[in-house]
Amino acid sequence: MNDQPDHDIAQALQEVQDRIATAARSAGRDPATVSLIAVSKTHPADHIVPAIAAGQRLFGENRLQEAEEKWPGLRDRHPDTELHMIGGLQSRKVAGAVALFDVIHSIDREKVAAAAARAMAQTGRRPDCYIQVNTGEEPQKSGVLPADADAFIEKCRSVHDLPLAGLMCIPPADQEPAPHFALLAKIAERNGLRGLSMGMSADYEIAIQFGATLVRVGTAIFGVRTPQT
Repeated sequence: MNDQPDHDIAQALQEVQDRIATAARSAGRDPATVSLIAVSKTHPADHIVPAIAAGQRLFGENRLQEAEEKWPGLRDRHPDTELHMIGGLQSRKVAGAVALFDVIHSIDREKVAAAAARAMAQTGRRPDCYIQVNTGEEPQKSGVLPADADAFIEKCRSVHDLPLAGLMCIPPADQEPAPHFALLAKIAERNGLRGLSMGMSADYEIAIQFGATLVRVGTAIFGVRTPQT
């Protein structure tokens, strides 16, 4: 049962899509070059169904166990949905993520890259991978440091043969996001990576100005929900 009876998910989704299109055009971009990931973490399946009914197909989760509980049933009914892992991964959970997700946004260190390579070799599944860059160099946050990004990207390619699609970042909450988006775009460009997973509910329009190809929006679509413990 939906615990937000006054929140119209389909309407909120349309508003976000309209704002994405406006931001893209303002930046001189084709709106079709920006894809929306509806971040459904902490929301139950009956919150996701209205978004699917409204045409949304890309969804993001940040916990493997939660996704494993919600998504097999949803995907049985909606096999054209695409599931993105946007949260941090422990190396022991990488195999499960490779089995379930179509795209993994959080390749952030050598141990995770190696585990992903092993899981892909064993299963034959090769979800697109994004390397998470800690643009703010925050000690509490996952991600390769900007100074180490080029070497890590090369290792993911040459040693682990990961299907790299791009880079991801989460700017510090207390800083202007624009410089972080610009830094991520610069690292991606010099490494020949086209995908930029950046921008969330509070700053996705800014991210689009700096070339975001994937924006991750949850609260603006699904509303606020207290995570279940």
